[in-house]
Amino acid sequence: MKDVIIIVEGPQGVGKTTFTNYLREHMAATDLYRLSGIKDRGETGLAKIKLKYEKLIEYMENCIDINMIFDRTFFTNEVYSRLGYQKYSFTPTYEALLAQLDNMKNAEQYDIYLVITYLQDESLYESRIKRDKHQYQKFEVESSIMQQREYLKMADEVERTTKNIKVVRFANDTKEMFEENVQKYFGEYFK
Repeated sequence: MKDVIIIVEGPQGVGKTTFTNYLREHMAATDLYRLSGIKDRGETGLAKIKLKYEKLIEYMENCIDINMIFDRTFFTNEVYSRLGYQKYSFTPTYEALLAQLDNMKNAEQYDIYLVITYLQDESLYESRIKRDKHQYQKFEVESSIMQQREYLKMADEVERTTKNIKVVRFANDTKEMFEENVQKYFGEYFK
């Protein structure tokens, strides 16, 4: 069976942590990486984040006989850039990173997935973003909805422009929906 790279993206409150934890617990020989951006949101931050993700993709290329799950990567930076959360355009860097991921050496060795988690019922964000743990940033319903819509647009774009990246739109409104979708898309890897 091929090595699996699963990149899970989506807005705050959609259940990425629950989903990535579940995959990690049910897939053999799997590493889970939780990534965040960098502190520098200015122009100098662009070079730093670009280097971070270029090296990350090189790292992916050199891992053998291991499944990798990523809770956020450079797709988040692009969504945040599109929504004006950063002081620079990330798009040229995003496009280069996407091409690098799509054309990794030994691409036939991997099943690469971009999973966009979302809520079909956007009103669920109201209860989902109320957190009982430390908040690194303030979560707002409208922000999550705007991010979700941008991530779903991105899913369409990635599907049209890449050849080796499988795009999964993962609705996560209810526990039953979660269980059905996780089996549908990834159940074959739980054996």
